[in-house]
Amino acid sequence: MRFPRRRRDPVEVNLTPLIDVVFLLLIFFMVSTTFETRQALELELPESESGQEMETSPVTLVVTAAGEYRLGERVHTAGTLGEALAAEAEQAREFGLVVEADGRAAHADVVRVLDRAAGLEIRHVRIATAAASTPQAETP
Repeated sequence: MRFPRRRRDPVEVNLTPLIDVVFLLLIFFMVSTTFETRQALELELPESESGQEMETSPVTLVVTAAGEYRLGERVHTAGTLGEALAAEAEQAREFGLVVEADGRAAHADVVRVLDRAAGLEIRHVRIATAAASTPQAETP
């Protein structure tokens, strides 16, 4: 006995609802996401036009471009900086500390000095700057 075969409709997957849902999710995440804008500043430090002349401080710490620290005539590394600054802390608390950082010195090296000074309760810290160069008038 022969049974008649039923005709099957071709199976189709309709992707239109799936694409609609994906686009709705995309729009939701785009709207709900906050974008943080960062601006990079190109600075050439240390020059200052508003800097004031000051009397020489007995405690001056120099930060070189190579990451060395000079306190008086002695050269120190990051490891020995705390001990050297502690030896001069009493004078620095009374008269202040002047940090002379090279313009090419790493920011982390200068922050290390400020952090050690704060740890020793040195409150009067000044950063030495060079006078800003005045632009020369062009001659024809």
